[in-house]
Formats: sequence, C-alpha cells, structure tokens
Amino acid sequence: MGLGAPLFKAGLLISVWGLGVDPSLQIDVLTELELGESTTGVRQVPGLHNGTKAFLFQDTPRSIKASTATAEQFFQKLRNKHEFTILVTLKQTHLNSGVILSIHHLDHRYLELESSGHRNEVRLHYRSGSHHPHTEVFPYILADDKWHKLSLAISASHLILHVDCNKIYERVVEKPSTDLPLGTSFWLGQRNNAHGYFKGIMQDVQLLVMPQGFIAQCPDLNRTCPTCNDFHGLVQKIMELQDILAKTSAKLSRAEQRMNRLDQCYCERTCTMKGTTYREFESWTDGCKNCTCLNGTIQCETLICPNPDCPLKSALAYVDGKCCKECKSICQFQGRTYFEGERNTVYSSSGVCVLYECKDQSMKLVENSGCPTLDCPESHQITLSHSCCKVCKGYDFCSERHNCMENSVCRNLNDRAVCSCRDGFRALREDNAYCEDVDECAEGRHYCRENTMCVNTPGSFMCICKTGYIRIDDYSCTDLTQFLWYPVSFYWPLATKGGPFLWTLNMLEQKLYPFMFQFESGYLGHLYRNSCHSEVALIEHDECVTNQHNCDENALCFNTVGGHNCVCKPGYTGNGTTCKAFCQDGCRNGGACIAANVCACPQGFTGHSCETDIDECSDGFVQCDSRANCINLPGWYHCECRDGYHDNGMFSPSGESCEDIDECGTGRHSCANDTICFNLDGGYDCRCPHGKNCTGDCIHDGKIKHNGQIWVLENDRCSVCSCQNGFVMCRRMVCDCENPTVDLFCCPECDPRLSSQCLHQNGETLYNSGDTWVQNCQQCRCLQGEVDCWPLPCPEVECEFSVLPENECCPRCVTDPCQADTIRNDITKTCLDEMNVVRFTGSSWIKHGTECTLCQCKSTTETLSHETDRDNITVTDALRKNELC
Repeated sequence: MGLGAPLFKAGLLISVWGLGVDPSLQIDVLTELELGESTTGVRQVPGLHNGTKAFLFQDTPRSIKASTATAEQFFQKLRNKHEFTILVTLKQTHLNSGVILSIHHLDHRYLELESSGHRNEVRLHYRSGSHHPHTEVFPYILADDKWHKLSLAISASHLILHVDCNKIYERVVEKPSTDLPLGTSFWLGQRNNAHGYFKGIMQDVQLLVMPQGFIAQCPDLNRTCPTCNDFHGLVQKIMELQDILAKTSAKLSRAEQRMNRLDQCYCERTCTMKGTTYREFESWTDGCKNCTCLNGTIQCETLICPNPDCPLKSALAYVDGKCCKECKSICQFQGRTYFEGERNTVYSSSGVCVLYECKDQSMKLVENSGCPTLDCPESHQITLSHSCCKVCKGYDFCSERHNCMENSVCRNLNDRAVCSCRDGFRALREDNAYCEDVDECAEGRHYCRENTMCVNTPGSFMCICKTGYIRIDDYSCTDLTQFLWYPVSFYWPLATKGGPFLWTLNMLEQKLYPFMFQFESGYLGHLYRNSCHSEVALIEHDECVTNQHNCDENALCFNTVGGHNCVCKPGYTGNGTTCKAFCQDGCRNGGACIAANVCACPQGFTGHSCETDIDECSDGFVQCDSRANCINLPGWYHCECRDGYHDNGMFSPSGESCEDIDECGTGRHSCANDTICFNLDGGYDCRCPHGKNCTGDCIHDGKIKHNGQIWVLENDRCSVCSCQNGFVMCRRMVCDCENPTVDLFCCPECDPRLSSQCLHQNGETLYNSGDTWVQNCQQCRCLQGEVDCWPLPCPEVECEFSVLPENECCPRCVTDPCQADTIRNDITKTCLDEMNVVRFTGSSWIKHGTECTLCQCKSTTETLSHETDRDNITVTDALRKNELC
C-alpha cells in the first residue's frame, strides 16, 4: 500500500484541523469515549468528511458518559484553565432540542453547550467564579438537518461563537469557572440519562485548551490579536506584584529590625533528604519540585516549567526521567501527531498489519520480526495500536517499562499501562507520573474532631490528642477534667445503701466490664478495671441532660461515652449538628423548605410547593400606563409598550416612558404604493388619494401581499398573517384539538401520546406536551417528549451595585458595595491602601498587621466608613471567615 495513501488522508485532516496542535492541549472526545457498534443508542455513519469517525445519536435510551478515569483525564487538562475552545461538526435533526456536551457536578453545570430547535437558539450554561449559574443565549438555527461546523472560544470573560467559520457572536460575559470538583461528570449528546437528548450526527468533537482554538477548525481566520485572557492575566499579575511589594516591604522592615538585634555569630544548619545532606541555602531538584535548605528545614515548591518555542516539526512532550516537557520531533500521520519513537499500526483492506514508527520527522516502516504464540482463545486476544502483535487479556504492560516515579504506581489497562497517584497524593502533571503528598491538615480534608491536632503524614494524616485529653477513637479526644475517677471502696457503700445510682448490686456482682450507670443529676458512671485489676468508676457529664451539646435545634441528642451523638428529627435531614427541613414534594420555582413540608415561596409564586405563579396583571396588583400592556412572567411582570409605541430610553417601570412610533417617517408601515401613510397616535392609516380607486394591498418583508391574502410566516409556521385594506394582521394559529390534522408542534396541548410526555428534572413528576414550569431559574417546556429550558427573563438592572437574593432569580440594585454580588469595576480607577500601595479596583488584600481583615478596592459614588477617597474609590474592610478568626 505504501505511505502515499495515509499521507493523503493526513493531508485531508490537516486542511480540516490545522497544524501543530499539542496533544496535551487537545481532548478528542469521540476517540477517548471509544464509541462503537456495541454502544447503545449510537451507530457509526458517514460524516462531513471521511478523515474521522462520525456517529448518529439516535432517539433511543442511551448513556454516553465518560468513565470516572476518562473524565478525570479530561478535567486535568481543563481544570482552572481560562482559555479553551469547544469544537464540533454536527448535523442536528430538525426541531430537536438537545445537549451537545455537558460537564456538571450534581445540579451545578460548569460547562454545557445546548442547541434548541424549539426556540432556534444556542445556549451556553456555566458557573462563574462567584459560584453563580449563568446562561448565554445566542439566537441561531442549528437544528435544520444540515451540516454545521461550530466553535465556541472562551478567553477569560471574552466569548466568540463561530458557525461555519463565520463569527456569529462576540460577547463579554462573567468569567467562567473551571474549578471542577472531584466527582464531576462528562456527558456527550445528553445532560443525563433522562434529559437533553441530542438527535443527529456529531463528528470531530474536540476541546482545545489553547488560545483561539477555532483556528484548528478554520485555519484562515485571523489569530493575530491578543486574547481577553491575556489582558486579564496582565491585570492579575500587576495585582499580584502589588501584593508582593506590600508583603516584601513589611518583611524587609521586620528583617532589618531583627538584624539590628543579632549577635555577631555564625551557625549553619543542614538538611537531609533521601540520604543526601544539603547545606544552608543549597537548592536542588527533586522530581517536579525545587527544594531549598533554609534554617535546617527543607522547603519545596512545585517546579515551574518553561514553555519554549519549539522549532518547526517539533512539539513539547514529556521525556523520561524529567519533570518538564522538552521539544521533541513530531510526525504527522493519518491526521494525528506522533512524537519521536512512537509507533502506530495500519491495517490494509485484507487485514494485514503494517507497523510505522516516527523517526527523523517521518513515519517509517518497521519490519515485523514475528509474534509469539498466545495461549488464550482468540476472543480474549487484544489488538494494540502500537504493535502488530496481539496480547492476551490481563497482560502485564507495567512489567515491560513505565515512567511512574515516586508516589506513583503503574496500573494496567486493557491495552496499555498508565500511572496513578497513591492514595493521599495528587498529580503534579497530566500523566500522573509525578505525585505530591496532599496535606489534609492544611487543606481541611481531615476528620479530626474537637480536642485534637491534625498532623500530616505521607499519604495520610493522624489526630493527636491535645495535652490533658484522652483518646475516644481515631479522630476524637475528650477532656480528662470532665471525668471523676473513684476507687471501688467509694462507690460500693453507695451501691449497697441504695445511693443515687440507678443500678443494682446484682449488676456489679456480674463483673461485666465496662458497664454504665447513671446519676439522677444527669451524670453517667462507667465501671472499668484498671491495669492493677481493681475496679474504678469513671463518672462523666451527660451533655444531653444539661443541654451542653452542639446539636441543631431540630435534632435529637443521644449521650455516648465521652461525648454525644446528634440525629435529625423526622422531617429534617443533615448530620445532626446542622439539620435542614425536608419537603417531600420539593419546593418549586426557587422556593425554600423552612420546616417539615413547609415551603417559603419567593416573590411572585404561591401554593403548597410554590407551584403557582401569581398573575400580577390579572389580579389587579399592577396598573400600567395607557400606552403599555401588563405582561405576566414567571415570578414577576413588566409593562411593555403597546404596538405602535416604543420606549424613549428612560425605561420607567409602569410604562410612562412609552411614546408613539412614527411608522410613516420610519418606513415601518405596510401601505402599498398606491396609498398614502398617515401617522396616528399608536398606529397609522393607509389612505387613498382623493379621486383614486386603491387596491388595499400590503407590503410585508419587501413583498406585495394582495388585499385579503392569508399566509404563514416563513420563520414561524405557527403564526398566520393576512392583508386587510393595507394593514398586515398576524396572530397565532388557532388550535382545534378535534382536527386530526392539527399541527402538534404549534398545538402541543393536543398531543395525547404517552411518548410525548416529559419527566421533571426531579424524576418524580410527569408533564404533558405543551406544559410549562420553572426549574432553577429556568423556564421549561415539554414539547413532544423533549424538555427545553431557557433562562427566565429578568428586568434590566441599570445600576453599579446589584445583589442576587437567596432563592430568587433576578438581581436587585443596592447602594452599599459591601452587600453587592456584582460590581461594575472600572480598573482605570485606583485607591491607596494603608501602606500607600496603589491598588486597582476589584483587587483584594489582607490588611497589614492583621490576620482576619480582608480589604477590597471598590468604586463607589458616595463615601463610607474605613475609606481612603481617591477618585471616588473606597477601601472597605470585611471580616474574613477562616480558621484564624
């Protein structure tokens, strides 16, 4: 076959995906998920091109979800990155509303791309750094049963949407957060097992963790401009440098004071690590860390790897025995990039295996020296991508060769070996070859309870009792002063005389150690046998009886040896110290469960489960101006200018800012050429000149419509328009459910099929086609078995400081910047801190000389307490909640 045909295919892919994409920055979703004919709900079909596989996502139950290990490999590349691009080539079924890909943890959508054929829009759901959910909506028709190339590039707060290599939208948004917690899941073509089914074909689904990744899909697009992430990074670096300057100045001042008090002496301490002794200030590299001996203590920091520019036909790759990547020669072969020494197999049409190796920047044929005989059946034989020789299932790849270093172990997969960090360690790079110890104590990931000290150990931690405390279990200690120890000679007379103990002499004679007895005053006694084999009584305090416990007010307290347990009351859930009310039917539309089966509804909703929207318009709560109509929306309302009026820019809540539109002067009328347009208040009139006989025709979308003509809108098949004496009248189609030919898309309420019902996100409620509801600040609708949700419309918030109240969906304006969730910062303004260091608006720092005061520079138009006024900029103090405070 030769090398010509593979190179031809590679050339085809190069034209599609561009050149020089570092594999470590690329997530090839379809390849990594290993979809195939055995995958339920999808099947391979011809794509837009033949260079890569394409898959049809069918209208059947499926679960296309990355395994935990595969998802974590994805997230290691994506986690805490602020510059990446989603690429996909797709052909979506007409009118389908489905999720292209979804990255979410529980109910938190960190990154979800969705295409709605019901509303003809593309949606991006994400979480910002403030942990608030956001949705960006882009009106565009993807679900038209045609091929499209889609790319969504995110650079900090800058977002660009390309469709078919045309820039469709460019926006500045809240900066998405990619701080993905453990347990986050990755779904393709669906949100979960029940919702968001994408129907159609997908090909070349990629995530590129690099700036301007759309170039890989459309190489001819401009890529010379710096990205928004570059700008954010520069501002962040300046803020960090300012903070470093302030800290360094304070440290320098303290160091000078200490140096003035030092005696004239010289003592040098040494450090020992792995049998090697290092002198004071001596530095060395240990795996992926730079270590230094300082004052007899080893201090290590994660190695910062350089990012050199590699020459042509080379790219950065890991080298055995070294932590950082180095430039290695690459080969382009069949649309993929291979590094020097990597091998790949190609099978001819007759099934003959040919092995190629990347050598001297080209793929060269490797002679097959024969394969060993396998002692397993053919069904247990595995084909490898880097060798023509098959192996048996369970083959030990780790025994051949691996690059797993200290604290990393080699694990066998089906067809290769991978590195995995030991328990209690985390990866320092993507391939898990180097791992560092997790300090559970410093990061708060331990289980040590009161009266203990957490001590970090390699791969784990231990809980040490504080002085004066005794151990109860591995994680708890109790105060010795709470216990009274008495010899048996003390409590024996009390027992025989029927003293205040609630136990009998028979119990004592049975010698059951230990057993418990109780004082009437609320104290417990425990009978033990000490090391001298004599009985002693340990008397402790019953915190439940004396109400000296930490149980929630909605919990029950149970006393135990050396402590107590808390259990939530029926109707509440939690760990006992914190119990939250539980509502069996849930609280809908943003309601909060405040007591057992009692919901507190947000403004605009009512009902047992907050399921009913209050219609402020029909209930007489609202009086709009005569030029405006009251429009009820889920949870709120607004006064919208009537037809023939528009807002003058003042946006008054009740509609007083609505003013007449001069349709004649602006050309927004439908009068035909043989009539004259006369403007009226809130409308216009088509008048026939004196002595003429006019046709009464209309002009609509630049086309002549004859008087009396009826037509369906091209972009809305559910609306019918008619021309009546020069006026165009449009209305929604009237639904006649008795008509067997009724359009079920326009009249979903007429759809009786069970298959058209939808399951609520909680998995408990069924909706009929056409039903609507509100879920997590999203307006949802069931249409022919598909659930489509879009953000609730909120009134415009034209203010500098706004807050999103708990259990509400729309922000409100506030005047105090300290209470604000969102601040429109102007980074061109600055303020001076207490050390006279210039700070940008929005920057934060710890106040000099304190541990618990967090300061932030915020722009404001009025003066507050604790302020340094400079160009109306305020420095505000706020208490930081942490372990030190």
